[in-house]
Amino acid sequence: MKTPRIAAAALLVLGLTACSVSTGPDQIGLEYDAGPFSSTTFDNCIGPGQREYYGPGDLVYIYPGGQRTLTFSSAEHAEMSQAVVVSNDDLELTVEGVVTFTLNPTCEVLREWHERIGLKYEADTPEGWVEMLVTYIGQPLNRALDDATKEYSWRDLYTSAEAKAEWEQKVGELLSVYIAEQSGGGDFFCAPNYTGAEDQECGTPQLTIQQPIPPEDVRQALTRAQTAIEETAAQEEENKRVEMELEAIKQLVDVLGPEGYILYEALKDGKIEVVPVPQGGAVNITPRRGE
Repeated sequence: MKTPRIAAAALLVLGLTACSVSTGPDQIGLEYDAGPFSSTTFDNCIGPGQREYYGPGDLVYIYPGGQRTLTFSSAEHAEMSQAVVVSNDDLELTVEGVVTFTLNPTCEVLREWHERIGLKYEADTPEGWVEMLVTYIGQPLNRALDDATKEYSWRDLYTSAEAKAEWEQKVGELLSVYIAEQSGGGDFFCAPNYTGAEDQECGTPQLTIQQPIPPEDVRQALTRAQTAIEETAAQEEENKRVEMELEAIKQLVDVLGPEGYILYEALKDGKIEVVPVPQGGAVNITPRRGE
């Protein structure tokens, strides 16, 4: 993911030759003149996919370029663990998600970031890069999540799509402010599509967060409560059906009388067979066996 710092530690012997470094399409770098007989001074930036030559003793730092992420979740390879926040009704919820950004590749900004932050964390190494991200994006993220969540109840965040969307927007807005504060006001972490072009603005990192999750026992209680509500609603519908059926029977009894209603039901259920009989003909009625 990252290429460690390259120090041009060529031996000081006669016939020293220049060294070179190549950046990948998703890398950016900086070169510093640091020869054996000179002070360390900035030389130039190295863009994605470039090859640069430098002298013995010079220093080259290669950093991740292009779109990058900081993942906070329970997954094994996440840069940060899932966040734990507290709602305004004092319930803890866990939150997972990802922050997507681009390290500002503009040369003067990249140099400022490198000299203020990158060097301190050795962010050109995999471990240093993650430590830097946790400090300058992760800590502001936790702060933004905490502050925004205090405005909502856990039930709204867990069950209301509208509340969750509003909360996510607030977290994103606070995150941009807190990252800038943590970075001392520098535009170091930009929008994922930022390339450093003159007609582009740095923008802000993009935040994607999943639905906050309450503890397991709370989720189970909520499921039981919802099941009870659904069962009650089903019973109410059944009661309505029975009431309508009883009202229909009452109306039939009023029209046909009790015996007429019994005969009507028997005919409807096929318990009585109707046979046409010619006028004046004889009729023999034989009950069905078992009736």
